[in-house]
Amino acid sequence: MNPVRLTGRASLSLLRAVGAVALFALRGLFRLRPFHGRAFAAQLFQIGWLSLPVVGLTALFTGAALALQIHSGGARFQAAEVVPAIVAIGMVRELGPVLGGLMVAARVASSIAAEIGTMKVTEQIDALVTLSTDPMRWLVTPRLWAALLTVPLLVGVGDVIGIMGGWLVGTRSLGFSSAGYVANSWAYLESWDVVSGLLKGAVFGLIVALCGCWFGMRAGRGAAGVGRATKSAVVAAAVGILAANFVLTGLFFR
Repeated sequence: MNPVRLTGRASLSLLRAVGAVALFALRGLFRLRPFHGRAFAAQLFQIGWLSLPVVGLTALFTGAALALQIHSGGARFQAAEVVPAIVAIGMVRELGPVLGGLMVAARVASSIAAEIGTMKVTEQIDALVTLSTDPMRWLVTPRLWAALLTVPLLVGVGDVIGIMGGWLVGTRSLGFSSAGYVANSWAYLESWDVVSGLLKGAVFGLIVALCGCWFGMRAGRGAAGVGRATKSAVVAAAVGILAANFVLTGLFFR
């Protein structure tokens, strides 16, 4: 019975961890009073505005490379003219949200985990409790809501920049006319494609901030503990984004 016992123990541990993370997320999202507006504005700047360059550059090069790949592959089947449509749909549905979320995870989840973990190690969180300040309201809630609101905006901007990258390659290297490329992209792009990508961005942003806050609040003592928390936050956020993308794609486009 040892394998059965071990399987049951692992399953119970997993369920306890999922439940603990879910309760942590609910407490962080709905502890809004008192609302710390200055901390929220600072997180909007840190998570949203400062992530824009890396998300934009990633989207630009991804759209350009996708246009080259689609043109090269489509030429084998005399279907090179579908480049604008596939670039637009691929960026808006999948590549824009996923790559944008991964870039934000690499930058933001590590930053949040390191910052909160350092505060825990240096007993600043204990000082907040001593001063009757709820660490969840001060540290977690602004980050969760800032990521939830700004990552969809980053995804939208990245979609536009990615399509522009495909347009640049298509008009400069692949022989497409500018008006024809834009018209072809617009003709095959539906409103649900855009909305589904923005919804994915909101979920991915919540995953990123949640992983950073969760592992930061549970960082071990010392520099090694902060390092482990930072690494775990980035890995968990990346895996969570890819898993959530699979689930959401199945729900949206079944």
